[in-house]
Amino acid sequence: MNLSEKFKINVPKVVHEMIDGEVVIVNLDGGDYYSLVTVGADIWEKLARGLSRGEILAEMVSCYDSSSEIIEPAVNNLIADLQRENLISIDASDGENQTHTTNDNSPNKATEKLKFEPPKLNKYTDMEELLALDPIHDVEPEVGWPSAKV
Repeated sequence: MNLSEKFKINVPKVVHEMIDGEVVIVNLDGGDYYSLVTVGADIWEKLARGLSRGEILAEMVSCYDSSSEIIEPAVNNLIADLQRENLISIDASDGENQTHTTNDNSPNKATEKLKFEPPKLNKYTDMEELLALDPIHDVEPEVGWPSAKV
């Protein structure tokens, strides 16, 4: 693996939001949505910050209670899953626009390390149907919206 490799989120077709420690990701092209929690959310945040694969691995090893032999393949597997789902791609830019802000959620060296669990990308495919719903047209013609058909 190329440790200097950087990735970018495939905007505008991919949107994401961190909500109470969970990252919700929507692929607007395919209508699928995804969820990452705990370790996975931490990795996504590091990808969004523009960190390289090597920088992500170094931060993960310093923050989590596990060895690099366990963390490295788990991080690489998640990155591969994110690429396979077209959520991220390799960033071929020179990186001068990248911002490397610190993560306030990462423990410092004086605190206890977090428990490491291999991250899992949860995929949900029912969003396409939800986006196709049109509640305004599914009403009684005489009553109109917001009264649903009975």
